[in-house]
Amino acid sequence: MDGRVLQERTLLLTHLRTYLEAPEHAHFLDDQLEGHQPGARQAAVLLVLFEHEGELSLLFIRRASTLRAHSGEIAFPGGSAESQDASPVETALREAWEEIGLAPERVEILGAMPPVFTVVSNFLIVPVVGYLHQGPGELRLQESEVAELIVAPLRALTDPAIQRVEHWTRGEKTRTVYFFDYGTYCIWGATGRILAALLSILDTHDAGSSL
Repeated sequence: MDGRVLQERTLLLTHLRTYLEAPEHAHFLDDQLEGHQPGARQAAVLLVLFEHEGELSLLFIRRASTLRAHSGEIAFPGGSAESQDASPVETALREAWEEIGLAPERVEILGAMPPVFTVVSNFLIVPVVGYLHQGPGELRLQESEVAELIVAPLRALTDPAIQRVEHWTRGEKTRTVYFFDYGTYCIWGATGRILAALLSILDTHDAGSSL
């Protein structure tokens, strides 16, 4: 990475550290659209940024088709909180290690985003954002849960041509549903909403070519 690009990456990471919530505050955040959800089940996902083929990229998984819930969908590594997890960060790192073999020590935690409440499954999902200075290393998939890894350049994900929104009504409440048609994959649901929120944060940084 040349000096100019390295400086741009440093500025972008500094912006994210400043804009994101401190990880220790993640337990106290509410869904900005759905409000306080004290009865929700707790979960966390890990959004990992890293350099791939000269592009700042984001890692997704395609869930195994044999799963009972959300089979075949595109997601971030992550899952339900367990009793031994002291924080959403620990949940996200543990799940990423179990699902794809991403070593926790490779991840610099930049911060947390406001959680996303899933109305149907009653989960409150905290997105934890990290950066891999040395890349992801050698990964191994938990094949019972993960069918495929997907590395997507942020530049491609910001293309308006692949983005669309729909408005779905459940009960008396209408919600915005975000879709990203990335290649043959459709990113939507909670993952689409989290991705849209991350891209909105990045939009507040005049990164120029840093993506």
